[in-house]
Amino acid sequence: MKKEEKEHIDKEQSSLSFIIELIIYFVLIIIITNFITSHVVQRTIVEGWSMENTLYDGDNIIVEKVSHRLGRLERFDIIAFYPNGKDTKDYYIKRIIGLPGEHVRITDNKIYIDSVPLEEDYGKTDILGYEGIAEEGIVLSEDEYFVLGDNRTDSYDSRYEEVGPVKFDKIEGKAVLRIWPLNDFGTLD
Repeated sequence: MKKEEKEHIDKEQSSLSFIIELIIYFVLIIIITNFITSHVVQRTIVEGWSMENTLYDGDNIIVEKVSHRLGRLERFDIIAFYPNGKDTKDYYIKRIIGLPGEHVRITDNKIYIDSVPLEEDYGKTDILGYEGIAEEGIVLSEDEYFVLGDNRTDSYDSRYEEVGPVKFDKIEGKAVLRIWPLNDFGTLD
């Protein structure tokens, strides 16, 4: 075999090897990206006005999906959940008010957790007369959370029998970061 033919064959093999490496890297990137968006974080778009003055219609947020599986959900966390199960595309974004095992009651425009008035210090609106299923009080089971929107006059939340307390297995994750609009970029409290 001549030196020129050998160099030509080596070049072809090198090119083929490079193309195979690119394909492998591309497939790995797709697999890793799919894993991350399925199990770690996802971008979610806020639809509606139920979380104003914290989140607004069209805001893009990042929902992380790990901490709630580790038992790290706390009162006042903002969560994304699927009220009709994860097989549907309809998701809600609300704030956790009641935790598993607690007694939640809403009366006279106040929320009581285990008979103690709840102190809130974020941009929420008053309930203004609709207590719903929490008017007489509701005891959450060990896998349930009571959620409300911050805009309580325009929020379809746990007060409504059709939504009710949110079961743990319907929670997708915790909203942690607003990424759009850019002038409101930042963490969510």
